[in-house]
Amino acid sequence: MNIDFNKTDGLVPVVIQDEQTLEVLMLGYMNQEAYDKTVRENIVTFFSRSKQRLWTKGETSNNFLHVKSIHLDCDNDTLLIKVKADGPTCHTGDRTCFKTDYNQNFILQLEQIVADRYENPVEGSYVNKLRQKGLNKIAQKVGEEGVETVIAALAETETDLINEASDLMFHLIVLLREKGLTLETIAKNLEQRHK
Repeated sequence: MNIDFNKTDGLVPVVIQDEQTLEVLMLGYMNQEAYDKTVRENIVTFFSRSKQRLWTKGETSNNFLHVKSIHLDCDNDTLLIKVKADGPTCHTGDRTCFKTDYNQNFILQLEQIVADRYENPVEGSYVNKLRQKGLNKIAQKVGEEGVETVIAALAETETDLINEASDLMFHLIVLLREKGLTLETIAKNLEQRHK
């Protein structure tokens, strides 16, 4: 990558984003040495402006940020690094350094949870109970929840609609997983249709 470290006195801002949920986790800075170490070890290392040294995120907490991809912006002076975080990113114990009201991408996180249940079955989990009943039952549940969502929208309270729509989304995620599809596949299809 042709990163322009000279434009900003040897440091470039680095946005850290969760690879799966796309949530922005933190902002840090890198110099050339921190960038090289990050690339070499596939673990995010920053240049700490307060400590005036290289600082590997997680060196004391063990909440390392594992590099999944690195992207350079159009001006060659800012990096976006998508990561898999070992734990909370913020030193306060929060998942992100930004104080957002809720995890805006929880649906993507839920998709990860469902996928994990498929790969690592947990006795008694609802996902595993559904999966054991097979594709027909999973598809039937999506249909039932779709009808219940329509009924709630037409004749019930807002809370009922929220609950039924949540059930519909959950069961749709399970159905997609059962068929080997992801929300990313659906999002790309919707984006293509929009064009």
